[in-house]
Amino acid sequence: MALELAPIVAIIPGLPGGVEMIVILIIALLLFGRRLPEVMRSLGSGVVEFKKGIKGIEDEVEVQSSRPAPTPAATESKDPAAINKPD
Repeated sequence: MALELAPIVAIIPGLPGGVEMIVILIIALLLFGRRLPEVMRSLGSGVVEFKKGIKGIEDEVEVQSSRPAPTPAATESKDPAAINKPD
């Protein structure tokens, strides 16, 4: 007896099925009509900008994590009285 696995969409409750997706697409066509390609293009460019931002943050975190940690002796001031002096 083989175990048949259902598609992942059927496993996750709350996701729209086939008929619901068709209804959503028809509503989108009615609302946006001729502007739909423009809306999709701007949505795609927004996703690209978001991914670029995430990549920049990941790169910055990678650079910061690859730097050696400063030693306590390097962070201490040569003049201990300088810490308590008002500017």
